[in-house]
Amino acid sequence: MYEYATSKGGLMDLRGRDFLKLLDFSKEEIRYLLDLAIEFKKKKKNGEKHEYLKGKNIALIFEKDSTRTRCSFEVAGYDLGMGVTYLGPTGSQMGKKESIADTARVLSRMYDGIEYRGFEQSIVEDLAKYSSVPVWNGLTNEFHPTQMLADVMTIEEHFGHLEGINMVFMGDARNNVGNSLMVVSAKMGINFTVCAPKELWPSEELINECREIASLNGSCINLTEDVMEGTKNADVLYTDVWVSMGEDDSVWENRIKLLRPYQINKEVISNANERAIFLHCLPSFHDLNTKIGKDIYDKFGIPEMEVTNEVFESEHSKVFDEAENRMHTIKAVIYATMRD
Repeated sequence: MYEYATSKGGLMDLRGRDFLKLLDFSKEEIRYLLDLAIEFKKKKKNGEKHEYLKGKNIALIFEKDSTRTRCSFEVAGYDLGMGVTYLGPTGSQMGKKESIADTARVLSRMYDGIEYRGFEQSIVEDLAKYSSVPVWNGLTNEFHPTQMLADVMTIEEHFGHLEGINMVFMGDARNNVGNSLMVVSAKMGINFTVCAPKELWPSEELINECREIASLNGSCINLTEDVMEGTKNADVLYTDVWVSMGEDDSVWENRIKLLRPYQINKEVISNANERAIFLHCLPSFHDLNTKIGKDIYDKFGIPEMEVTNEVFESEHSKVFDEAENRMHTIKAVIYATMRD
């Protein structure tokens, strides 16, 4: 399989590493994972078997439901020849009758890797602390690192490079996607702009940390409340749902009031670069074809939320390339941390 030489002449080795947040990984390590994902995508498209982890087993703990993350981990596991066990929101005793520490110690006696998708970052960090096998973060309140690998892979596929790309995130930039986009941009030399109301900016601590990292990689971190200023010359326009999983429905009214001016629409796309692409981690409320979309329309009279259907269905939109790339990048993370 693919071998990656480091700048010091050795081979990249992530065996046994946890994948909890991208702040833990160097630019070179992230590059290695992206290159692995590219190789796996080629093999998948060419119908080449790649059951390199045959005989191993992984457990997927999901305290929050998912489509892309669950399917990506399951298909990645099967393609690599592994057994996969899914534990849904009611599928385990973790945090109820059994502590996180005990759950980690039990599962790591039975499995060769553990994925967690749920709430506080501290939970996945504790799982990793007590587990003797690699633990992967499928999403927490603070970070969403597997999504970021798919995002930058999609950007590179379209533009041919990452360094110097101008990416803009519009929406609640305090959430796991906003935080993680800022981190991966700083790591990979992407110029990153938060375009949002000031009360929805990331924490000052994380902004400062990312600015230090970005300065080492020739990029910058900007923040603005001005939509036209923030999106001018953008190569990538990115947004997310206005209310994240786990938040109370009572926040919708205030969040809509804050973020309606930050919807990605035709005017915003026209203000960006001609070849600009639109990304979204999905699911997206761009029409009335979902229960939540209909409920919000009935209550607030809004037929489209964070992005208009016109933009979502346009040639600028690469959201389904991005969704597919979750599978290839997650496969790379699993293989890199579990290979013999």
